[in-house]
Amino acid sequence: MASGERAPDRKVFRITGADREAFLQGLVTNDLRKLAAGPVYAAFLTAQGKYLADFLLIPDGEAILLDIKDTIAEAFTRRLSMYRLRADVQITPTEIHVWRGLGPAPVAAVPDPRDATLGWRLYTAAEGPVAADPIDWDAIRVAACIPETGAELIPDDTYILEAGFERLNGVDFRKGCYVGQEVTARMKHKTELRKGFRTVVVEGAAPVGTELLADGKPAGTLYTQSGGKGIAFLRFDRAQGEMLAGDAKVRLAE
Repeated sequence: MASGERAPDRKVFRITGADREAFLQGLVTNDLRKLAAGPVYAAFLTAQGKYLADFLLIPDGEAILLDIKDTIAEAFTRRLSMYRLRADVQITPTEIHVWRGLGPAPVAAVPDPRDATLGWRLYTAAEGPVAADPIDWDAIRVAACIPETGAELIPDDTYILEAGFERLNGVDFRKGCYVGQEVTARMKHKTELRKGFRTVVVEGAAPVGTELLADGKPAGTLYTQSGGKGIAFLRFDRAQGEMLAGDAKVRLAE
């Protein structure tokens, strides 16, 4: 495991039963038929099309592994179970750990489907040692503008298209119905996105959640920062020049 490190903030559940794929297909934003080719990134939305949870789904023989942030795992799997009704589906917690890394991938590792810069993930019961020189995943996320649960992705508030889920391979517009599909499709085909996440250059420092101002007018919010850059949620019409986040100066990255 020397080439990777364990992600302690992830939980893994095993979804089994004859109806597992059809069950998820009617609920999540991506097409579960893609599991035949490897991991799938997807989200679960409210009926109003707002984000509730995001996760990775990984084919595992006669099961599907659900890789999800620990802070939302219990609430999401409880909600997911409410939809089972008479479907032959079982959702059980596991002792599987998530390992992730960059460079050559170990045997049985899979690529992160969101972005190539996120490297590989390995699902194993091995705990392994704590990494002596941990990877700066925030720097990688900021550079590629990849939002994360608990930071940029806010339940009951975020719209996944504004969060870049199309670019991150997290939504499919041809798969058919799922919870929140109508609102998501309307945003895709009938409106122009006027807000969304972008990577910005940050001179100075500001707490996560600091409001951005452009000429004194609200222009967005600054979130994760690393290496002089950050992820910001912006109003595109007001984010063309220099902005302020408290005492920090902010501008769009080139």
